[in-house]
Amino acid sequence: MQKNNTKKSSINQIAGKMAGKQIFIPIAALLLLAIFNLIVDPSFFKISMDVNSAGDQVLSGYLITILDYGSELAILAIGMTLVTAASGGQDISVGAAIAIAGSVILRVLCGTNSRPDELQAPIIVAFLVACVVAMLFGAFNGILVAGFNIQPMVATLILFTAGRSVAAWINNNELPVVVSDKSFTYFGGFIPGIPIPTPFFIALGCIIITALALKFTNLGLYTQAVGINASSSRLNGLNPAFIKFLSFVILGLCVAVAALIKVSRISSINYSVIAKDIEMDAILAVALGGNALSGGKFNMTASVLGAYVIQFLTTTLYKFNVKSDALSAYKAIVVIVLVVISAPVVRDKMSTVFKKLTLKKKEVG
Repeated sequence: MQKNNTKKSSINQIAGKMAGKQIFIPIAALLLLAIFNLIVDPSFFKISMDVNSAGDQVLSGYLITILDYGSELAILAIGMTLVTAASGGQDISVGAAIAIAGSVILRVLCGTNSRPDELQAPIIVAFLVACVVAMLFGAFNGILVAGFNIQPMVATLILFTAGRSVAAWINNNELPVVVSDKSFTYFGGFIPGIPIPTPFFIALGCIIITALALKFTNLGLYTQAVGINASSSRLNGLNPAFIKFLSFVILGLCVAVAALIKVSRISSINYSVIAKDIEMDAILAVALGGNALSGGKFNMTASVLGAYVIQFLTTTLYKFNVKSDALSAYKAIVVIVLVVISAPVVRDKMSTVFKKLTLKKKEVG
């Protein structure tokens, strides 16, 4: 009996510690979604080896879909986390910026011909040009926020409104612009001989680079300091305006990577549909990771995990034939609950409850 009480006490202590940690909510949400699908339809977790349209053997299943499409969202969550932490606001223009960067990639690859037989430039060149363009638009948003002290959501509303028109203008509003080179599809699909989606490896590379940057530079420390108190950070020798500006530029780089994946999936682009509403999912991933949307301290691991949880939720809703028009409503309800639970006040109360339960059981024992 005493051993059972000791075990229960240990479990409560662990649960209490976990409840107080920022990463608790995305992990809990992931487990809840997994349990729900396991009960309702265990086939959700089935993974099989199939042959894709290119004739290659690849892994398929709902979990592979989550891994695939969640990866591009995870890349955006990296940049959005830094912007949120530094500026205390969010960039709502990333969907439009992806359309611009994707249009630039196709323009460089196709030249003046909307359907060339051969690529007009190497893919790496097209990607680097898109990186420069996306970072310039990120810099534009950064200047408005850091230089003119415009609220981030208002500042990025400009690009959100005009971005897709700019994307169409880049390719003379031609539809469809199609890349016929098979190797271009590898970035958003599968590399022959590798059954795991390429976007996962791209996201993994971005995560590793970000982790190294945060560990071996002061980027994370400076970003949090500026987000917590810009005036104090200035007194300590930091330049808050530059840190905010830099966060938007980094997000621009993340946008270019996501754009490469997006246009590579279909070797083309639809200016009005590509990455539609993806900025909302990126913001939700940051919120679900327990990061304060008002800026300051952040947890990049929690944000990345939050991105995959959002994709898990989206895939679950699609799996149960939820209409696309109602998808946002269902997602909003679930996310509101998760975000409320992830609030620091709620987490602290949950941690306190677990601690009280532990103490009571110790007294009874």
